[in-house]
Amino acid sequence: MERLCYSTLEKSGYEGFLLKDAPVRVLQFGEGNFLRAFADCFIDVMNEKAGFNGKVITVTPRGSGRTCDTINKQEGLYTLLIKGIEDGSAVTRERVISCVAGCVNPNRDHEEYMSYASVPELKFIISNTTEAGIVYDPLCKNDDEPPSCFPAKLTKFLYARYKTHLPGFIILPCELIDRNGDELKKCVERYIKLWELPDDFAGWVKKENVFCSTLVDRIVPGYPKAEAAALCDGLGYADELLDMAEVFAEWVIEGPDHVRGAFPADKAGLPVKFVRNVDPYKKRKVRILNGAHTSMSLAAYLAGKDIVRDCMADKVICAFMNTAVNDEIIPVLRDLDGDEVRKFADAVSSRFANPFIDHELLSIALNSTSKWKARVMPTVLEYHELKKELPVLLTFSFAAYLSFYHSGRELKDGALKGMRDGREFLIKDDPWILEEFLRLKDSDERELAETIINNEKMWGSRLKDIPGFTKTVISDLKLINDKGMHEAMKLIQRKA
Repeated sequence: MERLCYSTLEKSGYEGFLLKDAPVRVLQFGEGNFLRAFADCFIDVMNEKAGFNGKVITVTPRGSGRTCDTINKQEGLYTLLIKGIEDGSAVTRERVISCVAGCVNPNRDHEEYMSYASVPELKFIISNTTEAGIVYDPLCKNDDEPPSCFPAKLTKFLYARYKTHLPGFIILPCELIDRNGDELKKCVERYIKLWELPDDFAGWVKKENVFCSTLVDRIVPGYPKAEAAALCDGLGYADELLDMAEVFAEWVIEGPDHVRGAFPADKAGLPVKFVRNVDPYKKRKVRILNGAHTSMSLAAYLAGKDIVRDCMADKVICAFMNTAVNDEIIPVLRDLDGDEVRKFADAVSSRFANPFIDHELLSIALNSTSKWKARVMPTVLEYHELKKELPVLLTFSFAAYLSFYHSGRELKDGALKGMRDGREFLIKDDPWILEEFLRLKDSDERELAETIINNEKMWGSRLKDIPGFTKTVISDLKLINDKGMHEAMKLIQRKA
């Protein structure tokens, strides 16, 4: 079977929208499943329906670049499958995404990567480097080719753009942290000072570039391994970049009015909101949808589940999630419209039960340390401040996080190798985090909980200072070890 490329589609008589030739208008840090099913899908539709006429160059921010190589082999083309329930009916849509021009790995092709700073038509920078991606690392240097962290890469790229005397960019970070645009801009400004770059450049960054804080929302399980062969047989070509997403999608972008004009999503009928303040939308989504995912997924995996849909069919796990959302997360969202929050929460439960999407729990578990910190910890802190007691299920979710990582026995290919029911699985996170858990692999519940909770590099100082938190986590760990995860999830709900 031929690999997906333009000639393959021409031979098959493909009648869908294809954009072969257009200038590169978007530089995208991140070539993974999410951005390809979200931002690139939106851009592809804007090309078809709103005359955006722009190609995307993806940049691999880290790793070996295997996906990057595949993108180039397939000429940037891939098939997006959208499946779900819409207006009460099941829908399945297929779309070949043609807006991606290719991918560059700056670790291997730094000169090519930097050359895009001189492309006049380049107007947008999009990123999704996980919650751990927007960080300031003082070890990054301007003469690194490239610097290791994303904000340093961006600063160096912006400086190269500044020296061309071309206009700046509209920057749309998609990382799930509060005020992602503001935080990214702060990192850039710190590198300008660290590297002693010219004051004129600092002024250009402020005047010529717009760092938009954004919210992104779409469940993207990614490559459908179990059914990929059958799907490709039906499509008539081999697609190693096959991607899958739910029907629901929402992109909220905070910025000045000219951003709407430059990024014509509304003209294409896309679910994009241009707003003056993204915070209410961000808080609702991160706390409810992402918080539900993160607080449930590690426990559910250790309880024997592999995909989100199966969790929703399990009475114990489904009740755990719904109780956590309704009784522990929603009560602290006092600054949001109550009816809107409840409606969103109801939709989340329905989306998790999507019969067409196998959203793997191990995919959600990637980088769970930063995810728990960003998605769950703020609710724990606010709940305790409001009620002067711990949220029972969210506190238990931290014990489940510890149990999940503590199952790792050895490092393998940059991941901790854990075991569940005699089968190996990989725990993936930042190397220093994995090394810390490996060091604690023979610790008991008390040592494990106290050491990790007191690690200020992971959590700052506030988590360890919550009265009773450490003691409760130790108790929860003992419950998990004594009863098993599924029974522990059942028993802990009696305390909620």
